[in-house]
Amino acid sequence: MFFKKIEKEEENNLIVKICALLIHAAKIDENYTDKEEEIIKQALSELGLENEKIPKIIQDAKILEENSNQILDFTKEVKNLTEQDKIKIIEALWSIIYSNKDADIYETNLMRRLGGLLYIDSKTMGDIKRNVKLKSEK
Repeated sequence: MFFKKIEKEEENNLIVKICALLIHAAKIDENYTDKEEEIIKQALSELGLENEKIPKIIQDAKILEENSNQILDFTKEVKNLTEQDKIKIIEALWSIIYSNKDADIYETNLMRRLGGLLYIDSKTMGDIKRNVKLKSEK
């Protein structure tokens, strides 16, 4: 529940950036689905965001994502979160990607880049990917 640890303005900015990153992953295959948005809502809730704030955060994040041309805008502050919180975000990203049962080259490339930008080692990234993929196949 890292949202309780930071000031309100910083908190809102960080939440919107996390959400924009999740939306970016959902849109990278040019097929943003309701199922992906539900995964985004669930991830924000699991990270400690109150459910009534989620629609506004998603709305703000969609605008941010549409007006940004690089993922660095979304990862600058996220990389400073705890390892546990970054892992939750990576799990949500992989869940979004595997929501259609497959990861294309653009999605895989995005995750490889994010692993480096968020300082998540390749073994951890691989373990998360494998676990999420197994869950999506059930």
